[in-house]
Amino acid sequence: MLPLRTRRTLPSALALCLALTVVTTTARDAQALQVATTLDTAGDVVAVEPLDESLWIPDATGSAYRLTYRTVDAHGQSALSTGALFVPQGDPPADGWPVVAWAHGTVGLGDECAPSAHPRSDRDATYLATWMHEGHAVLASDYAGLGTPGLMAYLDGRSTAANITDLVLAARSTAAGLPPQARLDDEWVVIGQSQGAGAAIQAARYATEDGGAALDFRGAVATGTPARIERLVQRIGANVPPVPLPGALNAYVIYILAGFRWAHPEVDVDSLLTPAGERYLALAETECLAGMITRTAAAPIGTFFSKRLSSLPGFRDALFDYLAMPESGFDRPFFMGHGLLDTDVPLVLTQPYVSALRRNHQPLTWKTYPTTHSGTMKASLPDTLPFVRKLFAG
Repeated sequence: MLPLRTRRTLPSALALCLALTVVTTTARDAQALQVATTLDTAGDVVAVEPLDESLWIPDATGSAYRLTYRTVDAHGQSALSTGALFVPQGDPPADGWPVVAWAHGTVGLGDECAPSAHPRSDRDATYLATWMHEGHAVLASDYAGLGTPGLMAYLDGRSTAANITDLVLAARSTAAGLPPQARLDDEWVVIGQSQGAGAAIQAARYATEDGGAALDFRGAVATGTPARIERLVQRIGANVPPVPLPGALNAYVIYILAGFRWAHPEVDVDSLLTPAGERYLALAETECLAGMITRTAAAPIGTFFSKRLSSLPGFRDALFDYLAMPESGFDRPFFMGHGLLDTDVPLVLTQPYVSALRRNHQPLTWKTYPTTHSGTMKASLPDTLPFVRKLFAG
């Protein structure tokens, strides 16, 4: 659990206008809009720059910006993150654009993998355009350590949830100094896929706490949510598993091990690493997903360690703190969708988590679809679009 963090309420528009040096108001200008900050508090803006049009969400974006802002990392320490603000075409409602905070899926841990530095995949661009055509601005955090100092703690949901909420705070501050078309409402939801689905669920649990009175959090949508992963990872060790995991699972688990090692150095994972383990965990810190899948496809994770990870003092408690998903305490509605043909996050992993949420009477809507991990994003839209409309109407 992250320690309590220093927060600030949204400053006045006048203070923002004084702090914000507007170099340009067009997205074609590459000069940065610099923000003077005096406190290292979560949600503070460090810099804003127009996002190159090649990085916009096609056929939906009226203007876009890249933000650098302060948040926290998996150690609970002040950290930097970057993210993108995509503003829809046209004029905003009177109170500003309601916000969809997008939590991205697995891209890798290396700095060059940061999504705000690359065009969105066709899958993500089409999906996000749908939400923008609904009249929502999209905020997309890269997560702390991805393109900024440190390492992204892959699947550490609590810190990633904070990164998402802190971007919404930062963008609300920034928008007061941007052109009127970029004005943002305080109402927001979080939507995520895969790694981002876990982050969206974590954000849903803690958003009202992390965002405070400055934001009006309405709820969440998550598709392909990884859950109960800690119960599998705790079994890893010498010759376990004895063969490579299928599909992308091998790469995902190695990313988890690399992120956990960085987030919890006190557990001393290094003391059990074999030469193969040292090589592949080092690779995980720099290699983006496509290359990681190819380069680790024939690597049995059971050859990475000399003993079971559970033999390390404090390992189990640290692992569950790192990976476990919250099962109670949700104060806003959230939607989870999952593909019956999902091989990246098999339903057998997520279904017990859903059962626990239901036993605890959490405000969950749960749907399954006869499709794959990625296919669930599109397949769920007939359910998630009206779900989110209702959240904003409430």
